[in-house]
Amino acid sequence: MAIPKVCGIETEYGILVRGPVSDTAANPVTASSLLINAYLAANSRRVGWDFEDEHPGSDARGFRIDDLLMPEIETSLVNAVLTNGARYYVDHAHPEISTPECLTAREALVFDRAAEEIVWASMRAAQALLPSGAEVLCHKNNSDGKGNSYGCHENYLVAREVPFARIVQQITPHFVTRQVVVGAGKVGCELPGTSAGEVPFQLSQRADFFEEEVGLETTLKRPIVNTRDEPHCDPTKYRRLHVIVGDANMSETATLVKLGAACIVLAMIEDDVLGDDLTIANPVNAIRQVSHDPSLQRTILLRNGRRITALQVQFELLERARKYERSHGLEAVGEDVGTEVLGLWEGILSGLERDPDSVAHQVDWVAKRRIVNAYAERHGARPGDARLKALDLQYHDLRADKCLARKVGLDVLTDPADVHRAMTEPPTTTRAYFRGRCLAKWPDQIAAANWDSIVFDIGRDPLRRVPMMEPLRGTAEYVARLIDESETPAELLAKLGS
Repeated sequence: MAIPKVCGIETEYGILVRGPVSDTAANPVTASSLLINAYLAANSRRVGWDFEDEHPGSDARGFRIDDLLMPEIETSLVNAVLTNGARYYVDHAHPEISTPECLTAREALVFDRAAEEIVWASMRAAQALLPSGAEVLCHKNNSDGKGNSYGCHENYLVAREVPFARIVQQITPHFVTRQVVVGAGKVGCELPGTSAGEVPFQLSQRADFFEEEVGLETTLKRPIVNTRDEPHCDPTKYRRLHVIVGDANMSETATLVKLGAACIVLAMIEDDVLGDDLTIANPVNAIRQVSHDPSLQRTILLRNGRRITALQVQFELLERARKYERSHGLEAVGEDVGTEVLGLWEGILSGLERDPDSVAHQVDWVAKRRIVNAYAERHGARPGDARLKALDLQYHDLRADKCLARKVGLDVLTDPADVHRAMTEPPTTTRAYFRGRCLAKWPDQIAAANWDSIVFDIGRDPLRRVPMMEPLRGTAEYVARLIDESETPAELLAKLGS
């Protein structure tokens, strides 16, 4: 039986400093540090990240190349843990927020929205530290338009016993074709040798940047299925599927369906009911072909010789998901959330088949294309026009008064009160609750934290590391009363030990 699909999102935000600042201040690494430090100073004491269990070179195919890789994160840069259980840090030249572990896709959506609000609050806090007329701007997108791409990664809890080769084979068709539903849209193309005239608009921000079907890298030779084997929990029972082949969505519906549909497909793979007849002959070529075809009519070749559109692949996956719902139930993804996701997924696919503009309130690429096409028609802008690229960027602007995505009528699925609460409070349903509550109650007595442990400094005694190897332990159900009744970390540790 499929295990609960604990999930989360890691978003790297585009950043730039505008106005009268020095070259040093305008550097994106410096700007990212300024942004995050400004937020931390205004909201909480900084608790640093513990790198003890970071092994980005561990490969699910059975080898490890840590010594051959450049460090993924510069450990000297700001890298903090927030009271909501999230991680906020500088990743290369970007600010990045990793949401806390969430039990359902809907919960993850709330914390993804909270991350947007945290970045917006960071921008306002940083404003006070800059010269008059200068500002830090952040965008929730995936490309700077100059050949550089940055990610919106997803993470899913998967049973270790499921053969990784089966995961690769059966999840790839979904990852290649889901962009018709959850693509963020993009003006132009960054694939070498392809002009804006050939691809004036495409479905996905990221598709141009994938070069391999399977691999360990995340910044070069990006693979459709990433093989990083860092479970951040009990490695004998679980793996964490680290997904780098997705766009950063402004549409809440798209985020929910992106996470929820992947959870359902993975549950079907775990229960070995999905089958392999949708295997794509050349996934790297196919992911680009799908993205470059907003008409949704182009077919891709399956390994069995069948030709099929991306929309048809998604319909077939949906049909199998409906059958799975009847035969196995949706407990692994949350019954209510799974039902909601299936309904949204089906409604979007039917709308795309009938008239893509009918789902402009749910699908980012459709909403963005309407803006771009209307502007181009009104002002006579041709493919490649810089004004169209500027519109693309403004769609993802996190300034509330400038963001085009907030002005086009996208459906809102979250409660603002829930989002506001999620900026500072952790989910109650995963181990993130223990991490967040301890950080909020005893920040001065926590030396460091990461996904699967917290290091307490309780005075004269040696540092005490508390492991958290089970994602569904450390929840409010298990530890809320212990934390509430403990005056000090030492008291809490004594109770946990007993």
